[in-house]
Order: sequence, then C-alpha cells, then structure tokens
Amino acid sequence: FDMKTTATAKGQIVIPASLRRRFGIKGGTRLQIEVDEKTQRIVLKPITREYIYSLCGKYRGKGLLKALMAEKEHEKEL
Repeated sequence: FDMKTTATAKGQIVIPASLRRRFGIKGGTRLQIEVDEKTQRIVLKPITREYIYSLCGKYRGKGLLKALMAEKEHEKEL
C-alpha cells in the first residue's frame, strides 16, 4: 500500500489513523527507527507490549547490554 504524509518544519510527521490502529500505536507509544543507507529507507517499528514479548529470548547471550550501552554513549556524543 502507498500512503503519503508531510513533515512539519520541526521534522514531525503524522502516521495515518488507519496505520496507528493496525499497529497499536497510541499517544506515548515509542517507536524504533531503523535506517537502511543502501536503500535510503527509514523504517518505524512501534515498541508495543506485543513487540517486546516477541523479543523474549531472541537475543540471549548476544551481549545486548554492552551493545545498548555503546549505543547510548554514541548518542551522547552527538
């Protein structure tokens, strides 16, 4: 499907109501932003309870805490 939206001067965008309902996005829902430089795509993933449950055990033993801490340090540098 193809939907369009426009960014405001502050860079904010509106996610159409039909998509918000479909993916359980409500006021205050956090979104994960993934960037694919190769294809020039920005992917938004809602961080809902269902999303978090789907990750349970997925990253066990992968050093996720270290990766998260490194990412936070990188964000501070920006």
